[in-house]
Amino acid sequence: MTEDDSSRSVPIMAKRVLGSAILWVGLLFVGSLFLLPAFRSLFEWAFPGVEPAVYSRTTFLALWLSHAGLVLASSLVSTIVGVGLAVFVTRGAGREFRAAVDSVAGIGQTFPPTTVLAVAVPIVGFGVTPTLIALMLYGLLPIVENAIAGFEGVSPAVLEAGAGMGLSRLQLLWRVELPLAAPLILSGVRTSVIVNIGTATIGSTVGALTLGTPIISGLVGEKMPYVIQGTIVVGLFAILTDLVFERLDQHFRSRRGG
Repeated sequence: MTEDDSSRSVPIMAKRVLGSAILWVGLLFVGSLFLLPAFRSLFEWAFPGVEPAVYSRTTFLALWLSHAGLVLASSLVSTIVGVGLAVFVTRGAGREFRAAVDSVAGIGQTFPPTTVLAVAVPIVGFGVTPTLIALMLYGLLPIVENAIAGFEGVSPAVLEAGAGMGLSRLQLLWRVELPLAAPLILSGVRTSVIVNIGTATIGSTVGALTLGTPIISGLVGEKMPYVIQGTIVVGLFAILTDLVFERLDQHFRSRRGG
């Protein structure tokens, strides 16, 4: 690359970075975690009589860390279980259990998270555990469905070619099927995670610390600024996460195309 080409590529790269939605949404999200107290006067003006005007029982950073931890833990379990079930029902004797797996995953999605919490709390108590159970069940269906579609979409000719090269069944799964099914699996994980970011807010009703805590507190105490603040942070978190998944999806598809 000549010096001229190098100097031209710098503004192009800068334009791409500055035009990135992830960058601007990320900045807004980080700002919402740390800078909401700076807008105290605005909230006091908009909602006179509400004291304090900005939620202050704990920081929004602490709320987000707890919220993100719940979503991450439940999504990891849902992904491992969902992909494992998809592998099981797309080969050999496991195909007989396809309908049963679809039904179980569908039931988890059909019951509202509030119902799962209501059932889980008397058994496991208040706090993080019932919230995790609700999120794991609620996030399972899209992952199972997409993983099954991904594995079933792999061409038999590709599998035959791999077997002809001497690959074992496990090697075929790891080196052929998973990479080819990855975009669809990622799409299911993306749906599951985004849904659970919103769903996790109701965990605050059973004692879990989430970004729903200021929302619930605001609704109970009739303090609308808290509801708005919690909603802003949750919304930006969901949008940013979706943009990150979109970038990952583009990366997987470009590699697959290559």
